[in-house]
Amino acid sequence: MGGGHHHVTPGSEPRKDQDLQAIKDARIPLAWRDTCSHILVDLNKCRRDTWWNPNKCEHERHIYEECEFNAYLQRVEAKVQEDKVRKGM
Repeated sequence: MGGGHHHVTPGSEPRKDQDLQAIKDARIPLAWRDTCSHILVDLNKCRRDTWWNPNKCEHERHIYEECEFNAYLQRVEAKVQEDKVRKGM
């Protein structure tokens, strides 16, 4: 059983250092600009190229969703660490 063992696919890591100009040029809305925006640029390009066909761009969508999940795990871990520090005060 167990848990907490998540395999990270290469390329799905959240990044804080992103090409903001490329994100702006891809017209990613502000609400979607987070640590996974660099993947969303490629996903949206694929979607536009395939006329938003739900059977296409599956790999890009999987990578983007995994990146969002990894970003969530990072936020949870940061909150746990913050709570430990506050509890220690």
